[in-house]
Amino acid sequence: MSDARDATEPVDDTELAIEGALRPASLSEFVGQQKVRGQLQLLLEAARIQSRPADHILLAGPPGLGKTTLAMIVAHESDRPLRLSSGPAIQHAGDLAALLSSLVPGEVLFIDEIHRMARSAEEMLYLAMEDYRIDIMVGKGAGATSIPLELAPFTLVGATTRSGLLPNPLRDRFGFTGHLEFYDERELEQVIERSAMVLGVDIPRDSLAEIARRSRGTPRIANRLLRRVRDYALVHGDGSATMHDVRAALELYDVDAIGLDRLDRAVLEALVRRFRGGPVGLSTLAVAVGEEGETVESVVEPYLVRIGFLGRTPRGRVAMPEAYAHLGVPHPDGTLRLDDL
Repeated sequence: MSDARDATEPVDDTELAIEGALRPASLSEFVGQQKVRGQLQLLLEAARIQSRPADHILLAGPPGLGKTTLAMIVAHESDRPLRLSSGPAIQHAGDLAALLSSLVPGEVLFIDEIHRMARSAEEMLYLAMEDYRIDIMVGKGAGATSIPLELAPFTLVGATTRSGLLPNPLRDRFGFTGHLEFYDERELEQVIERSAMVLGVDIPRDSLAEIARRSRGTPRIANRLLRRVRDYALVHGDGSATMHDVRAALELYDVDAIGLDRLDRAVLEALVRRFRGGPVGLSTLAVAVGEEGETVESVVEPYLVRIGFLGRTPRGRVAMPEAYAHLGVPHPDGTLRLDDL
């Protein structure tokens, strides 16, 4: 759901500065996630009073809710340097060893999608998180020896969209786990209002509400839609994002009145029209819409399930009555409940 940029395209410094400015720099500026913010504030303040690195932090929740931003805030409010990495980039224990051994005392290490790390790296991380050391194997076979390597004390901030895939030994080594929730429309309006000020967009209150309503409870999507509305207003209007500009821009980009995009509607159309409401298996549904099963499961389904349009059952995916109503298709049975399947 993020904007794509060609790897060969030069990135303007001003654009990078704007992207950075859209991220809150402190917990007081961060909108939403009130419970997690309070918990993090206490954890960081206790570490500051005791002059020690903060406990390891795991942030779990759907994409786009602010996990990376919170990791940056942890480093900023701790007055510590930040190192960024990701689970898919750590596919060997040696990759992790090189990363950990280069950390300076107190540094914050952020690993995004930590559940996608290689198993050998996960096992090395257990000891690093607990005792700030790792064992390096030298040689092979019967002559192999283990050399302990002491590490500088650090704070690990892990982010995951699928916490259930984390092994228990790794999950248990985090001192704090924060579960991020979807935003309500009022919170999203605050996010969009702040971003509009940074981007220099004049946007009335009704336009704020309209973008928030179509943002699927996700700040990342809200900011992306705001930028597309800004572009439309610059090209077709006077730069002020009126309600007309909002609706015309989002129609152009295939975002409907409740935030469904082309792929969301393709999944619902396939379920309702081709498979008569289901149940249908995930792989079959993915083939029907020309996408990978993982994309349908991780990108499309969470929102459709949350708004009651799609149900997951042991027999497969089913379309709920609300989905029929949204597509304007009569429901064949009148009613359908998950308990009946």
